[in-house]
Amino acid sequence: MPADGRALPGVVDDHRARSRYYYVSKRLLDVAIAVVAGVLVLPFVPFVALAIKLDSPGPVLFRQQRMRGRRVRRGDGDVWEVVPFSLLKFRTMHVDADAEAHRAYMTAYIVGDEEYLATLRSGRKPGDSYRPESDPRITRVGAVLRKLSIDEIPQLWNVLRGEMSIVGPRPPVPYEVELYDERALGRMAAPAGITGLAQVRGRCTVGFDEMVALDLEYIARRSILTDLKILLLTIPVVLSRKGAG
Repeated sequence: MPADGRALPGVVDDHRARSRYYYVSKRLLDVAIAVVAGVLVLPFVPFVALAIKLDSPGPVLFRQQRMRGRRVRRGDGDVWEVVPFSLLKFRTMHVDADAEAHRAYMTAYIVGDEEYLATLRSGRKPGDSYRPESDPRITRVGAVLRKLSIDEIPQLWNVLRGEMSIVGPRPPVPYEVELYDERALGRMAAPAGITGLAQVRGRCTVGFDEMVALDLEYIARRSILTDLKILLLTIPVVLSRKGAG
């Protein structure tokens, strides 16, 4: 799988004139929103940090290697390649949390093992979150931060660094990409985002195939107007807390 900077198979961004305008405009929009949002949330950050420190021992920030799409010029066209980066979040888990539990969950989610996923949520019904019903790795404060999506705030720094966009497919961890087929890899042909079409259409309540379909739909429709619509839709989704966790 192309997880080390190799080009994605069959993914070529051949609308160069439109793409240049779109990506320059998208970058300017990202920086503007990240700066404004950062200024607005900055006064609350010390209180979040204090709550995390009082709740459990460990650092305030959590760093995790994720994979993102990066657009580069190759020959006469632009292609996308998958590269790693360090994603920032407020820590929501105990420092000794077992990463294998998440790996097992994501494997079942990607391959569609509904039987295993059902064991993580008793009586799961259509529309319920795919996330485990009770995860002992998550701290008390961490559960609140996740419900309110506050844990994602540090990713504004990733946006300012150019590693992420405000809107785009959510960046996966490396072992997820190892399980992707060619269709799923297509969702990496865009800058990784804090929010996206899959998030406003259901967040953790959509299955993997549906998430991929929504990310591919976003990539096919990408425009500044589409990004602005998704941003506006993100507000009521976050406030409703549906599918969060």
